[in-house]
Amino acid sequence: MSNSANNQRQLRLGAILHGASGNMSAWRHPDATADASINLDFNIATAKKAEQGKLDFVFVADGLYINEKSINRFEPLTLLAALSAATDKIGLVGTLSTSYSDPFTVARQFASLDHLSKGRAGWNVVTSPLEGSAKNFSRAEHPEHSLRYRIASEYLDVTKGLWDSWEADAFVRNKQSGEFFSAGKLHTLNHQGEFFSVQGPLNIGRTPQGRPILFQAGASEDGKQLAAKHADAIFTHHESQQQAQAFYQDVKKQLVEQGREPDDLRIFQGVSVIVGDDNEDVERQYWETARLVSIENALNYLGRYFEHYDFSRHPLDEPFPDIGDLGQNSFRSTTDAIKRNARERNLTLREVALETASPRPVFGGTPEAVADGLQNWFDTQAADGFIISGGTPNSFSHFVDRVVPILQQRGLFRSDYNGDTLRDHLGLKQPLNQFTQ
Repeated sequence: MSNSANNQRQLRLGAILHGASGNMSAWRHPDATADASINLDFNIATAKKAEQGKLDFVFVADGLYINEKSINRFEPLTLLAALSAATDKIGLVGTLSTSYSDPFTVARQFASLDHLSKGRAGWNVVTSPLEGSAKNFSRAEHPEHSLRYRIASEYLDVTKGLWDSWEADAFVRNKQSGEFFSAGKLHTLNHQGEFFSVQGPLNIGRTPQGRPILFQAGASEDGKQLAAKHADAIFTHHESQQQAQAFYQDVKKQLVEQGREPDDLRIFQGVSVIVGDDNEDVERQYWETARLVSIENALNYLGRYFEHYDFSRHPLDEPFPDIGDLGQNSFRSTTDAIKRNARERNLTLREVALETASPRPVFGGTPEAVADGLQNWFDTQAADGFIISGGTPNSFSHFVDRVVPILQQRGLFRSDYNGDTLRDHLGLKQPLNQFTQ
C-alpha cells in the first residue's frame, strides 16, 4: 500500500465494549472473561487498552428488551461514568433511545457525563428497533419506523436547544460581588412541538465541548436523513466496500443538502478483526470461537433481528424461508441485508443463522494485511473511520499492539492525542450557541 504520511485526512478509530467479543457464546472461550458484559474491571481494562492505542473513543451499545434467550449488560451511562474516572483522554460514547426517554432528562445526563469526563461524552442516538421495548415502558405499541424517526428529529432539536441554555462564560462565580452567574447569558428554550413541550432551561451549564458528540446508528433512509440533519458521526455496517462507498457518498451529499459541510460528519464502519501470524492462524482463531455457537443459539440470535421470530419452525437445510416484511419495523437495514444476502447466495437457514451469529471478520490476516484493508477502505472513501470489535476474545488487544503501530507508521493515525475532548479527537468544529448567533 502507498504511504499516507502526507495525507491530510486522518483515520478515526473507536472500540466497541461488547462483552467477551466474538459471538454470543464467546464467554465460553478459554481466554474469555465469562461475565465480561457486567464486569467493571474488564471494561476498564479494555478502555485503557484503547486509550493506550490513542483510539478516539469506546462505544457502548444497548437494547431495551430481552427474553430468556438474551444476555445481561450494563446500562451505558452508568458504565461510562465509571470509565470517565478510570481514563484520561478517550471518548465515551453510549447508546440511548429517543423512543423511550425524555429530552430534558437525557440532555441533563449527557451534559453531566461531558462535565465529569472533561469533554469526552458522546450519545449514540437510536430509536429502538425491538418491538418488545413497548412492553417495558407501559406503551400499548411500538412506534412505526418512520414515526420513530420523526420523534427523534424533534427530540434532538429539543436536546440541542437545552444544551444551549447557558453561554460558555455564564457562570462567573465572583466571590467579592456575590454574582454566581450572569443572568443575561441564560436562555430559556420554550419548545412547543408535535411530540414534546419543554420549557427549560437545563439545570447544568454548557459543557466542555459545547455539547456532547451526536452519533446516529443505522443505515435506513430515515436514519441517513436524521444523521444528515443532526449528527456528528454515524455508526453503520456494510458487507462490501462498494456498498460502503455508495452509503458514504449518499450521506455526504445529504449533508450538503442540509446546508452543512461534508466534513461536518464522520462515517464509521463497524468491523470485526482477527489478527494472526498468517491466514492459517486466523482461520484457527476464527473456528476456536465459532465452534462454541450451537445451531440453537444461532437461530435465537438470528431471530432477535426479526422481532424475536422463532426460526426453529423452519427446516434447517432448505433455502432461507420467505418471511415477508418481517423486520421492517425493527433492524430494517440489517434485516434487509440478511434477506438479500440469503437470496443472492441461495443460502440455507442453517448457513444464514451460523454466519449471522458468528460472522467472519471483515478484516482478518497478518497485521500488515489488516492495516492494508483499513487503509484501502479509508483511501477510497468507504469510511472516515472504523469501530473495531474483536472477532475473538483476544483480537482487540492484538489489534492495538500489532495493527495500530503500522497505521501510525504510515501517517494514517495519530501517535498521540492532539487535544482533550472527543470533539478534538474527531476533528470537529465547536458548535455555535443558537441563542447567540
